[in-house]
Amino acid sequence: MDRFRELQAARVASTVPVPGSGDFTGPGFRRSDAEELLVRVGAFRVAAASNELIDQIRGLEDVKSAIAALQARASVAFDLAQRREQASAGVSSAEQGQGVGAQIALARRESPNKGSRLLGLAKALVSEMPRTMAALETGHLNEWRATLLVKETACLSVEDRVAVDEELAPDTGTFDGAGDKTIIAAAKAAAYRRDPRSVTQRAAHAASERHVSLLPAPDTMTILTALLPVAQGVAAYAALTRHADSARSGGDTRTRGQVMADTLTERLTGTPDGISGVNVQLVMTDRTLFQGDSEPARLQGYGIVPAEWARTLIAGEPAGAEAKDGAGAGAAGQAEVSAESKVSPKSNEGKDFRVLLRRLYTAPSSGELLAMDSKARLFPPGMRRFIETRDDTCRTPYCDAPIRHIDHIVPWHNGGATSLANGAGLCEACNHTKENPGWNTQTLPGGRHELEVSTPTGHRYKTTAPPLPGNANAPESTAGTVERQLRHPQAPARRPVLNTSGRSRP
Repeated sequence: MDRFRELQAARVASTVPVPGSGDFTGPGFRRSDAEELLVRVGAFRVAAASNELIDQIRGLEDVKSAIAALQARASVAFDLAQRREQASAGVSSAEQGQGVGAQIALARRESPNKGSRLLGLAKALVSEMPRTMAALETGHLNEWRATLLVKETACLSVEDRVAVDEELAPDTGTFDGAGDKTIIAAAKAAAYRRDPRSVTQRAAHAASERHVSLLPAPDTMTILTALLPVAQGVAAYAALTRHADSARSGGDTRTRGQVMADTLTERLTGTPDGISGVNVQLVMTDRTLFQGDSEPARLQGYGIVPAEWARTLIAGEPAGAEAKDGAGAGAAGQAEVSAESKVSPKSNEGKDFRVLLRRLYTAPSSGELLAMDSKARLFPPGMRRFIETRDDTCRTPYCDAPIRHIDHIVPWHNGGATSLANGAGLCEACNHTKENPGWNTQTLPGGRHELEVSTPTGHRYKTTAPPLPGNANAPESTAGTVERQLRHPQAPARRPVLNTSGRSRP
């Protein structure tokens, strides 16, 4: 336990001062210090006795909190350094600081969106909430609970926030033994006492942030979430509850939760099963679809799904199947399967699925998708769909946001081609970030599509297109194989892939 305290004391001695209390550009905590700390931590051995194990676990938790505090100080220092450099380069004050959160995110292996939140947290802790910061440094709070205090005081002025921080005095152990709800309640109460008007205005503004989101869940399930004003949310839940209770009293054998979920789906989509000509972008090999192979499929917007589940989704209760572009069992490449439901909203009977297959050739060894170049300024619809299928989510490292823009890696105005190799799927935020000075992206040679992102500090990060089903460990391909596939469409590829979609054609 003493060795953990020694590490913590050494860390506190190396922290960067708070702005206004001294030079903000001191020696700080260098990369070499981090490497040395990793070596020392790696030298620790798990204890044998139960009491010593608990001491180790607690000590490690204190060190994690202290490191989080040091990361916050370093983030604020980096933001100031970047602003100074940008000012020296002639960047306007309004544009200074752009891209800082994205660089912090890459360094912390987080998404750009979370990087911006982490920078905001760091600024609040370092500049406005010194006692919360001290509690984080000494292990009285972990990073998550410090985040809760920052979040619940975000609507206050700097002066009121400092006052609330002093009132709560987290560094004195006032929250020892307290859970998340207790901390949130204390922060809310203190904030309301200081500035009830701002808290009320914040509540009024919250209604403008209503939205619906979809998150993947285990076992081919998803979490559909709606952030609604309290009156609307309560009314929607009450309507589903009343319908479920009525159905159950009428002899429905489904559970209450099942009835509510099924009712929500039917009322939103107009069909009991929820399928109504919706593009599902299911990617799978022909062996999985036609030969009962166990190779998993990939559902765009969700991730990997079991082979049997994918076959069931495609098969459903089809009244007929129609193959387009010559696609069929054992076909080389990728097929787009359209399953369009023609179901009466009031009945589960009468399903009529029209299945279409579209082949898209892949290199037999690497699984790299192939496409033709274009001379157009904008990516044509077919190529856009191609890149969306290949990239699946935003191609910025650690960002898994949905693709919103198809971007030229080498910009069009710099001679970049509108081609598969020079195209990448990005979310809106990442596409804007890469336009800031000092950012650069280039493709790297190899099997699957690989990018290298360079930041203004000269750091480089790589990202590779996710493997398609059946190609997780495939070696690199050759151009000769690619040409043979294009010239002889019926020649079977060793790694064909099928893409299923709810639309008949792009």
